[in-house]
Amino acid sequence: MVSCGSGDLWYTVIMRKILASLFLAATAFAVPASAADQKTPQEKLDRLLTGRVAGKPTNCISLASATSSQIIDGKAIVYRVGGTLYVNEPRSGADTLDSDDILVTKTYGSQLCSIDSVKLIDRFSRFQHGFVILGDFVPYTRVKQAN
Repeated sequence: MVSCGSGDLWYTVIMRKILASLFLAATAFAVPASAADQKTPQEKLDRLLTGRVAGKPTNCISLASATSSQIIDGKAIVYRVGGTLYVNEPRSGADTLDSDDILVTKTYGSQLCSIDSVKLIDRFSRFQHGFVILGDFVPYTRVKQAN
């Protein structure tokens, strides 16, 4: 682009200052949002289990009764069965768990058991990037409040 004089230079300098200011403002607003997500996996799990008590671990849960699952990054898979949360901390591969994963489970019956493995599929690329070998399922139920 051919410059026609000092007016063009002034315009370029002003535009650069405006863009730099906008960039700095956007960065300042982005920092608090990312800082809030810096909880450890254990802190995230503890928050999910607040007001619940652990029961006796079990080897299997009914897949038909499980209404949802939630991944705690690098830590565990939480299955909801009615009002009970079953926490499974895999025996192997837990460090590869990511909340954007799709869980693909191959079972040999109607139950999900501690001997089963779960493939981890990347939600965006649709490629398998790992798997976990499940551990025991620890049930967490809400604390009954005394009247």
